[in-house]
Amino acid sequence: MFAKFASRLALVVATLALAACAAPGTQAPGAMEVRQGKIEQITPIQLQNSHHTGVGAVIGGVAGLGVGSLIGGGTGRDVAMVLGTVGGALAGNEVQKKYEKPVPGQQIIVRTNSGVLVSVTQAANAGLRVGQRVYIEGSGEGARVMAQ
Repeated sequence: MFAKFASRLALVVATLALAACAAPGTQAPGAMEVRQGKIEQITPIQLQNSHHTGVGAVIGGVAGLGVGSLIGGGTGRDVAMVLGTVGGALAGNEVQKKYEKPVPGQQIIVRTNSGVLVSVTQAANAGLRVGQRVYIEGSGEGARVMAQ
């Protein structure tokens, strides 16, 4: 009796799992959503340059570890290595912040053909203007507004 119930339950779970995989609105791997609309507003903004986030902290930490390993011996040396790593990471992060320059960007509000307002933040594109027909390629963080 229990074996028959368990096999039916497994069949129901497998059916639900397969149905969820074939849910409407999902995209095939590699597919990209493209919507059309018209630009209603463009606001200039400054984007943070995040190409090398954390590099300064890593380099500073390694340098601090090296300096800490030269100090003392035994437990004192271990403590110096830990403090050197933490201090170097903090210092390296602060140095990196000073040399990162903001990048010009735009917040673009597009009214899609279906009437939905979509806000996209991206690097500045001088070819875009209010009232222009555009494509919105992608979704979420990866969305970009492109001229038609």
